Amino acid sequence: MAISRILVVDDSPTERFFISELLVKNGFLVSMAENGEEGVAQARQTHPDLIIMDVIMPGMNGFQATRALSKEEDTKNIPVIMCTTKGQETDKVWGLRQGAAAYMVKPVNPDELIKQIRALG
Repeated sequence: MAISRILVVDDSPTERFFISELLVKNGFLVSMAENGEEGVAQARQTHPDLIIMDVIMPGMNGFQATRALSKEEDTKNIPVIMCTTKGQETDKVWGLRQGAAAYMVKPVNPDELIKQIRALG
């Protein structure tokens, strides 16, 4: 499956801008959500090819949102890359157990992110 449409879920406007600019420059179509609830709702509605998910957000955090998406029939096959400041090994293991396909620690290396996206495609 080629990845072309990516949903970026992050409560930081700066992070959303940085990631979306990087993705657009690399030929991806980007939509954005400001929190976990909005991200889950958008994923249900638009079925992106990939989701880039922050963890630390108000309300539903990225772990909860990823778990919710991975349990639903309509969204369980959408890969999620967690991009977060939570860099402990236990955080990474927990993120992958919630259904994430990959886990990256911020600040994200742009080349590594694009490489990870292409590997999932």
